[in-house]
Amino acid sequence: MGRLRMVLMLVSGALLVGAATSGARQDWGYVSVREGARLFWWLFYSEREAAGNSSAPLVLWLQGGPGGSGCGFGNFEEIGPLDVDLNPRNYSWVQAASLLFVDNPVGAGYSYATDSGAFAKDLDMVVRDMMVLLQNFFQHKPEFQNVPFYIFSESYGGKMAAAIGLELLQAVLHKKVKCLFAGVALGDSWISPLDSVLSWGPFLHSMSLLDDRGLDEVSATAAKVQAAIEAGQYQQATELWAQTEDIIEKCTDGVNFYNILKEQSPQQSPGERSQHLVSLFQRHVHPLQHRSLAELMNGPIRKKLKIIPDFVEWGGQANEVFRNMEGDFMRPVIDTVDQLLAAGVNVTVYNGQLDLIVDSLGQEAWVRKLKWRGLPVFSSQQWRPLYTRSHPTNTAAFYKHYRNFGFFWVLKAGHMIPADQPEMALQLLRVVTGQ
Repeated sequence: MGRLRMVLMLVSGALLVGAATSGARQDWGYVSVREGARLFWWLFYSEREAAGNSSAPLVLWLQGGPGGSGCGFGNFEEIGPLDVDLNPRNYSWVQAASLLFVDNPVGAGYSYATDSGAFAKDLDMVVRDMMVLLQNFFQHKPEFQNVPFYIFSESYGGKMAAAIGLELLQAVLHKKVKCLFAGVALGDSWISPLDSVLSWGPFLHSMSLLDDRGLDEVSATAAKVQAAIEAGQYQQATELWAQTEDIIEKCTDGVNFYNILKEQSPQQSPGERSQHLVSLFQRHVHPLQHRSLAELMNGPIRKKLKIIPDFVEWGGQANEVFRNMEGDFMRPVIDTVDQLLAAGVNVTVYNGQLDLIVDSLGQEAWVRKLKWRGLPVFSSQQWRPLYTRSHPTNTAAFYKHYRNFGFFWVLKAGHMIPADQPEMALQLLRVVTGQ
């Protein structure tokens, strides 16, 4: 076995599942990032490459959770070439970019840890693991060293994207990673947990999903979250976050945290402290591993990939990923975004109008806290409407941009913007990457 295969377990060729094929060239493999810890990645080359255009950007997609699978949910439910039924996706992002999905942190999706001590405990460890993967990837995929490289993300993936982007910037400057790092895009991202929690009550009240009494109940618990965070008691803040969500479910008759206009699946009622994490996992990771997707990933897909170890079940360690990151949940990374902006890195925030867990009110609140010098001019600008090609007279989003910072407000979309508004999401990708 050659050195390349030993390092990356690289597998090349087209993935054919039954009669369906994406038509895109693909590679996939594992990278050993620490002893007992391996990350799985899956690359889809842009359709533009097949047409003889090698300048398409490369996009790394980071899923949320933590514990969600980019290779599974992000790929088959949002932006990959095929949907969960293995039908071609009309607005796949491979039309405009090559896509690199990574199941991270270690234990998400097909990635795995061989002992309980190998799971990431905090954001710093997640970043270090990803830097090992990216260093290996660009070393062994030199064709991507000279095309623009973007990190797109969703939910908790945005928190990881900001921190990874800052570390990658330094790695590129010090020639540890060779790539053209072009920016980060933070979709419905958990950048400032406190600003999200404090905005839930007012947002739901304005949408007639809370009455005055319900608003008071939610606001009272949110204030406890604030007190815990300000005291540096982050694990207690996590428990209080779960309690706030429980109160919201009770007062709203089970609002969907990912899209307030969609039905919510019944959740397990939490009780003691140990149950709060169960409740959070059920709300925020379990939906990313629904039955049909799990059957696909543990059946036809793993058979075609051929390299998934027999002891690895797709998503089987997601709960461990989530549990081990408990102390990191409520820590903000606003300062990380500030450092990216100060360094001249392009930063884009995009958010769905109907999202609750990371609602636009909360996103706007932490943006106002940025120390970035361009913020006053950005804030004073009027946003511009955006339209899709299929509905050129219907406003699909609003957009504001100044220097290296942009914000998209995507209408009629919840937490998973590419799933709710796929055409607008693809257009957003094109705008951010300058196509």
